Amino acid sequence: MINISLYTIGIIMSKKCELTGKIPMKGHNVSHANNKTKRRFLPNLKKVTFKSGLLKRTLKITVSNAGVRSVDKKGSFDEFLKTVKNKNLSPRLKKLKKSLLIKSPFQKKSVQSKTV
Repeated sequence: MINISLYTIGIIMSKKCELTGKIPMKGHNVSHANNKTKRRFLPNLKKVTFKSGLLKRTLKITVSNAGVRSVDKKGSFDEFLKTVKNKNLSPRLKKLKKSLLIKSPFQKKSVQSKTV
């Protein structure tokens, strides 16, 4: 009999946003009598499908509502991945960002000099 951990298969998933790194917070339920019982504040996670224009593929990612809004603000999933810090991303998206930066055309920011 083979003993395989559920963690290695990937069945058990953490309650963490893959884009922003949001995780559950701890706190208390406080009653009217000021009794405190422990509770968890879970992030608002959804399974969202994003399309990558440069990589020409779709990705199904567990994302918080704040993560979806951040991608929407940047304009596209590719633009968001280019600008986000690596420490917030999941390992899967770090690999994706690396391949995205390789495939993206070199964009030089134009620096405007101030003339006084």
